[in-house]
Amino acid sequence: MVSATVALSLGLAACGGSSGSGASGGPGTTPGITATSITIGTHQPLTGVASPGYDEIAPASNAVFADVNAHGGIHGRKIRYLIEDDAYNPAQTKAVVDKLVLQDHVFAIFNGLGTPTHVAVEPFLNANKVPDLFVSSGCDCWNDPSKYPYTSGYSTDYTVEGKVEGRYVADHYKGQEVGYLAQSDEFGQDGMMGLDQSIPPATVVSRQTYDVTDPTANVGPQMQALQSAGAQVVVLYAIPAFVAHAIQAAAKINYRPHFVVSSVGASNPANLSQLLGGSALLDGLVTDYYLPSISDTANPWIKLFKGIHDHYLANVPFDSNVEYGMAVGYTFVRLMEQAGQNPTQASVMKALQTADLAGPGLAPLGYSPTSNQGYTGVQMGTISGGNLKLSGPVFTSTDNGPVKATKPITVAPPKSL
Repeated sequence: MVSATVALSLGLAACGGSSGSGASGGPGTTPGITATSITIGTHQPLTGVASPGYDEIAPASNAVFADVNAHGGIHGRKIRYLIEDDAYNPAQTKAVVDKLVLQDHVFAIFNGLGTPTHVAVEPFLNANKVPDLFVSSGCDCWNDPSKYPYTSGYSTDYTVEGKVEGRYVADHYKGQEVGYLAQSDEFGQDGMMGLDQSIPPATVVSRQTYDVTDPTANVGPQMQALQSAGAQVVVLYAIPAFVAHAIQAAAKINYRPHFVVSSVGASNPANLSQLLGGSALLDGLVTDYYLPSISDTANPWIKLFKGIHDHYLANVPFDSNVEYGMAVGYTFVRLMEQAGQNPTQASVMKALQTADLAGPGLAPLGYSPTSNQGYTGVQMGTISGGNLKLSGPVFTSTDNGPVKATKPITVAPPKSL
């Protein structure tokens, strides 16, 4: 049975609160909204190259929704979550999102995963005025409210992350030669753009890329090139499967650089350890995150999510991907609570500008009338013994602004409203 803390923290948070100030809508007038339900959908890589670990995210969000539904739903409506597999293939993403919008008539697309995949559907969703909420990617293309007002990000912008990681490299590996290995799309391009703003250009000796859509992609040659160039520090902007490939390829040629890796590829050490067949090669790897590390078992959010996991999702390991899915699911619940008793697709986007979405995040959220940016910073950390230990300040920035240090945000899970 789910604990009282879990029930209060999510059940009551979902049921009560302000009725909001959005436009009137309701059953029969807004797609995906009935008197008793809210239907949303997503595209996720349940199969394919990106599936290891990422296939846990949507079920984790659904576990939060199940707990909310068990305690009354949101303003009396239960969440119905339709999860479609796109195999991290943009062509399949288009097909499944078309189905969700045109056949299933979802209220919103929630947390669609992937930069190359979601870029393929962002114009369609905005043309149809479908809320495109909390995209599971840090591309800055989700923060363009003048062009795509219905799309919002969630993860820290890759350019901002790159600036913060670049500052770490410049400070901690001063004078050492640096190389990049990045995905050849907006994910990798944005990350390298941020790195270049913080790392002295004379120290960058090699820039390597790979095509994630190529099923035969092999990053062994790229790691050999980085070794030949003399890169003592290698920064990776890659999904977990290719991070693991890169680390294995380096080990095979006796190449031992310092690895600094985007949170996309390394915030879940359990997943990387599984891909590598153990955690030994991960010791000392530097990464970052905007949510608490699951190794911080005293954190009240980790306790909360672990309780939900154990009740609804016990067959899946409790790892950082599960934490992420639960965190973004909780954020959706908070937003819908504040979008009004009878939400419309327009009212939920208006509510996003001013809603109180405080939750487990360590960095501030950037939503405002002029911004659809999610988390605005990260905390740095190191993997040791298969666990991620975050420490120090949270570093925040914008794509073109300075990097600033601030204290991590601590917000207790709500117990009542």
